[in-house]
Amino acid sequence: MSKPDKLTAELLRQRLEGTQAPKDPTNVVLPPGSEQWPNDMQKALTTSLKPAGVLIPVIEHQLGLTVLLTRRSAELKHHASQISFPGGRMEDSDADIEATALRETHEEVGIAPADVSVLGYLEPMPTVTGYAVTPVVGLVMPPAELTVDTTEVELAFEVPLSFLLDSSNAIPAEREFGGHKVPIVEFRYDEHRIWGATAHMLIVLREKVIKKSNL
Repeated sequence: MSKPDKLTAELLRQRLEGTQAPKDPTNVVLPPGSEQWPNDMQKALTTSLKPAGVLIPVIEHQLGLTVLLTRRSAELKHHASQISFPGGRMEDSDADIEATALRETHEEVGIAPADVSVLGYLEPMPTVTGYAVTPVVGLVMPPAELTVDTTEVELAFEVPLSFLLDSSNAIPAEREFGGHKVPIVEFRYDEHRIWGATAHMLIVLREKVIKKSNL
């Protein structure tokens, strides 16, 4: 279990030190246990992926660290109404995947790239909609003035980092894919259900921060 009093911005910086943006942002890492997934699901998660980047925005408040998440618009074609980090697909004009994550974050919630201090990166991970998503972990100093693009985002909200990195809050669940039940993990915070790729990113972040720190 994580210890909230020990979760600091400096600890995150130390644990993510040395991580690098991927040279190939489509070279994904599948989660443990994926070898038991249906073949069609494995194929969907490794074939013809398009690069995308998201920002895991960690906000440093006086009382502790929080993570900014969004609920996607119900009108979107993919992942409608799901909880996610701000981000999106890589454009030709983006210098790299970090630029993608920062640009998309600015467009979706109004946080300017200059207001983000990048702490590190997680490995690219696939989604069933055909994207290889690289999470970029960034520190945002308050006050974080948000300007939400309501065409993409219905709501932006914060969750304590200590809650998300506490293993007791990771709830085993199942998802149906191609007629098969696939084990997943989700988090429940207030009325929000955090699952799918977003939950997996948080599990990977916990592995890097909590286990290495022996918290």
